[in-house]
Amino acid sequence: MTSTIISADGTKIAYERSGDGPPLIIVDGAMCYRDSGPARPMAAELAGDFTVFIYDRRGRGESGESSEIALEREIEDVEALAKEAGGSPFVYGPSSGAMLALEAANHGIGVSKLAMYEAPLIVDDSRVPIAEDFLRQITTMVEAGRNGDAVKAFMRSVEVPGFAITMMRLMPVWSKLKTVAPTLRYDFTVMQGLQQGRPLPETRWSTATMPTLVVDGGKSPAWMRNGNEAMADVLPNATYRTLPGQNHLVKAKALAPWLKEFFTA
Repeated sequence: MTSTIISADGTKIAYERSGDGPPLIIVDGAMCYRDSGPARPMAAELAGDFTVFIYDRRGRGESGESSEIALEREIEDVEALAKEAGGSPFVYGPSSGAMLALEAANHGIGVSKLAMYEAPLIVDDSRVPIAEDFLRQITTMVEAGRNGDAVKAFMRSVEVPGFAITMMRLMPVWSKLKTVAPTLRYDFTVMQGLQQGRPLPETRWSTATMPTLVVDGGKSPAWMRNGNEAMADVLPNATYRTLPGQNHLVKAKALAPWLKEFFTA
């Protein structure tokens, strides 16, 4: 059942809870929300051990729009949900959601443990970096109503082959992707400065001292694994692990046991 909370700036945030146990919040990645993405399947795997909260990030699903595109507003959304959960939640985020989860934890919202899966960090020359002005490019496309172009640009940035993008444009899912394309501005705001092939800042997340699990997939490309290992190295209290046989589209049944083990230890 859908419930709502009101974030600090007055934006309505839609969420649902399932299961029983300590609170665990799942933070979605780019273009994902409760009805389209990995959060609900993961919640189903974890609900036997935790009270799992999944939500629509602002601008998606049943949540409200924002008057500004700012990392601070999305941190406030996670903070409001943490308070609704009773405080001191576990938090898990995949992809760009991993970075939003980390930024919220670093902000001091009371996260007791944090798990991250494959934040799309580019920290060396093992792949072509994202353009410095990519956020501006996406913003220009969205403001001009060129949502399809924004989706294509995003797909190329995550190395989806051209033939696959062409096929997707012929499928019903393309319309859904175009609808949510404006929210790419939030994700590339979260990722700004972290995908240009430069080393991660060593002290940026120094207050995120809670136990943190950083996981990548054994079938993921070198650049992804390099970035996640680098992230674990700069965090104050992190463990780095690689999940065999998985890539960025991790299967909930494969990752959930690792999350259960980490959060209940």
